[in-house]
Amino acid sequence: MSATNDLLSSYQHIISETSIRHGGKGMFDVKVNGEMLYSKDATGRHAESGEILELFKAKYGEGIREFGT
Repeated sequence: MSATNDLLSSYQHIISETSIRHGGKGMFDVKVNGEMLYSKDATGRHAESGEILELFKAKYGEGIREFGT
């Protein structure tokens, strides 16, 4: 799954838990460290490529270094 790979490859050093939930009627929720990061139900659409990673950066701070840098 691209959203999980994007998050964990870049920020595995600060993420303790990720959860992606798929369900009926096209449900798609992404939680990081227990907090909702993206919900298709709330937005009415699927996330664009890279959007979940950008939401993570906006929520946790642009200044967070990527893993390995």
